[in-house]
Amino acid sequence: MNLQRINPLDYPDWDDLLLKSGDPSFFHTSAWAGVIVESYGYQPVYFVRWENARLSSVMPFMDIASRLTGRRGVSLPFTDYCDPFGPDKESLRQTVQAAIDYGRRSKWDYAEWRTTGDLIQGATPSESYLTHDLDLGRSEPEILSGLSENHRRNIKKTIKDGLTTKLDRSRESLGDFYRLHCRTRKRHGLPPQPLSFFKNILDHVLTRDLGVIVSALLSGKVIASSMFFHFGPKAIFKYGASDTGFLSHRPNNLVMWEAIKWFKGRGAKSLNLGRTEVDNQGLRRFKLSWGASESALKYYRYDLKRAAFSRTPLRGDHPKKLFSKIPVGILRLVGRLFYKHIG
Repeated sequence: MNLQRINPLDYPDWDDLLLKSGDPSFFHTSAWAGVIVESYGYQPVYFVRWENARLSSVMPFMDIASRLTGRRGVSLPFTDYCDPFGPDKESLRQTVQAAIDYGRRSKWDYAEWRTTGDLIQGATPSESYLTHDLDLGRSEPEILSGLSENHRRNIKKTIKDGLTTKLDRSRESLGDFYRLHCRTRKRHGLPPQPLSFFKNILDHVLTRDLGVIVSALLSGKVIASSMFFHFGPKAIFKYGASDTGFLSHRPNNLVMWEAIKWFKGRGAKSLNLGRTEVDNQGLRRFKLSWGASESALKYYRYDLKRAAFSRTPLRGDHPKKLFSKIPVGILRLVGRLFYKHIG
């Protein structure tokens, strides 16, 4: 039961061990660790306990060392949430303390946890978000009846308009997705993740049958595309992109519905719809209207210098208006240069 620090990439059977332990999500997998490590060069530091060759506790971290933004531990970067798991609250408290002690020795500025629940007693979150989960354990007619009338009408419209769908893991579909991703990020005033990041997703995730790209096409042209991950009985919507010139055809509704049916057909029990900012009421209503349940995401940040949990959000000022006017090619360069420092 002694606590150890390991690198999951050193364990060829890591994902099998996860499935036999606790309540893991896709973000605990070696596939996701491989994407982050190969894309940005971070060092995995996973705190684990073993019991009879079984993982009884897991708390993943990435050690991020940046000349621009300092050194810290994040559980996990570019991840909506990654709940630690263990047998009881005392075990979790000990693991949190071990991470803090390690961070102090490693000269981290802070340690950050991204969870769907409370971390430990006395800890106050520095940031709060919402997340939404769709129950796929019901029958398809039950799921359909749980959708808003607007969604059901839009799905019918996509069929009437002649939209088709494609679900695969090909480089061609990745290219179509990335083209739309860059445009979507520009609209939102943000640089896109580097293409190398998504190529690593293809190599580490999609080719291992842990994810799928769902695309909507009109007259053979991809007009909306989303990337989903899955592990065990849980599926996750991670990235979505679309062409604004075709939104009147409601392609995003079709993409989500086809993904729901596909995951249900593969035995998934739930579909998480990702992170939503509390004040983004439009996105919140969109996700709730799929019949999803809502819960809180809590981000905790322990300041190593102050030896206390911080209540202050750690958010940089992004010049969104400026980014929305910059050509996509330049935004891609910005993303390639700076995302590794954001983490």
